Amino acid sequence: MKANAVGKIIVEVDCAYLAGLIDGDGAIMATIERHNEKKFGWRVRVEIKITQKGATVLRFLSLKYRVGRVVANRTTYDWIIRDQDDVRTVLGLISSYSLAKKRQIQMALAILDIKIESRAQMVSVAQLADSLSAYNVRSKGRRKNHAAMVKASISPND
Repeated sequence: MKANAVGKIIVEVDCAYLAGLIDGDGAIMATIERHNEKKFGWRVRVEIKITQKGATVLRFLSLKYRVGRVVANRTTYDWIIRDQDDVRTVLGLISSYSLAKKRQIQMALAILDIKIESRAQMVSVAQLADSLSAYNVRSKGRRKNHAAMVKASISPND
């Protein structure tokens, strides 16, 4: 931590704490969805989610960082960040502090950095999203090869 944190909105210890929470109880995911308003009929969204038994810490984080929302499940609570600018900001804050999810952060930032202007870029982003989902334990049993679906659905004339 830097010696003088006065005037800093978010200090390094907060970033390290958030990185630890995401490393331990979080997930960094990329969702591929059909979207008729997009040029190639698909969109890829990166999402961050932290799951906890209680809502107190998650509500605190949501208010502190002013991003995402806390939702209740049957037995747990999730802090979900879906806005792509907010996801990019949070990933930037934690990237140098993360230990377990460093590779996922790099992949998610790569997805966010690609401006999809061609069929090949859409397929490339879908492949990155599939690779990122392979890191998430819950995705393994139900994931599909979205990159192949995207590739098959996009006209080669685009």
